[in-house]
Amino acid sequence: MKRMGAILAGLFLASLTSSPVTARTLIDCPLRDAPFSIESPLVDLLLNPVAKSVLDTQAPDLFKALPPSFTSTKAPTFAAILTVRTMREKAMTPEALASIDQRLRAIPVTDADRAARCARYDDDRPNFTLPDNKLAVLLFEKMTGFRDGPSVEAAKAAFLAMAQREGWAIVVTDKGGAMNPATLAQFDVVIWNNVSGDVLTLSQRKAFRDYVEGGGGFVGVHGSAGDPATFWDWYVDTLIGARFAGHPMNPQFQDARVVIENTGHPVNQGLPQTWVMNDEWYSFKSNPRGTEATIIATLDEGSYKPGEPLTMGDHPIAWTRCIGKGRMSYSAIGHRPETYADGHHVRLLENAVRWAGDRQEACQAE
Repeated sequence: MKRMGAILAGLFLASLTSSPVTARTLIDCPLRDAPFSIESPLVDLLLNPVAKSVLDTQAPDLFKALPPSFTSTKAPTFAAILTVRTMREKAMTPEALASIDQRLRAIPVTDADRAARCARYDDDRPNFTLPDNKLAVLLFEKMTGFRDGPSVEAAKAAFLAMAQREGWAIVVTDKGGAMNPATLAQFDVVIWNNVSGDVLTLSQRKAFRDYVEGGGGFVGVHGSAGDPATFWDWYVDTLIGARFAGHPMNPQFQDARVVIENTGHPVNQGLPQTWVMNDEWYSFKSNPRGTEATIIATLDEGSYKPGEPLTMGDHPIAWTRCIGKGRMSYSAIGHRPETYADGHHVRLLENAVRWAGDRQEACQAE
């Protein structure tokens, strides 16, 4: 059996080496040329039989606890937001992880591997015609990681209804190719609707970062900062300013008290001091309060059960920040579709879009 496995692996590698696909035909996806490692998206290891065999022999129980949907190689897939390190760091010794990493790094990255990695990305550039003198909103919904259809659709319906009420010009796309300078220049604010996974090529990343730092607005909703493993440091550390730690699972959805802070901030206009909601409540590895963020709302941890590993004490759940000349507003509320029918949550999101899209005054921490 070992000899047959070696023969099959050899044939697979030979077929990759002879692949007609060349790097010149590929888009500039961020991890295209990265070595296989325990930091790779799990999906990239699953796509390569040799890498998969390393995991099967060195970490045979890795996949036993995962549902099949978590190990799909077709995006969107949870395997795009998991790594061997995030899955096994607490269950394996550093030496065992280092051994797996060494074996993975010894696997050559071929043109076929590069093509498979880049297949999750796109460079499709939609064309939009927008009316003048209206707040221009781009609702962005590309996912390569987890896609929770009901919450995505409920959020979309809520934003479309807002636009109709407020007279905004809004368009929806799931194409990463929309993140280019010419297209982004048409919009006052870009909303990431529960975006999960690494979704932008290197040139698209640059265009989006330049857009925000140059004065554009960004509104992030729930899952747009909820991935266990991320691959764009600027997005999680500078734009969002906090890395996802987890959420309770027993039970997953709980009533909790949302407490408004900074009552004079435009994002809080018309909101009560507190209200109770039922949702999936995120915790974060660091507190955005320490990163020049303006905290909009916190969770009263005494009103629900986060569990010891997820207890933050001071627990921001929505915040804003200035990013260069641009504005960022993020709310971790919004897993359950019902939250997008909650009047207070809808008001918070509506205020966030209006504030983030305001280019009349320079952004200032409040």
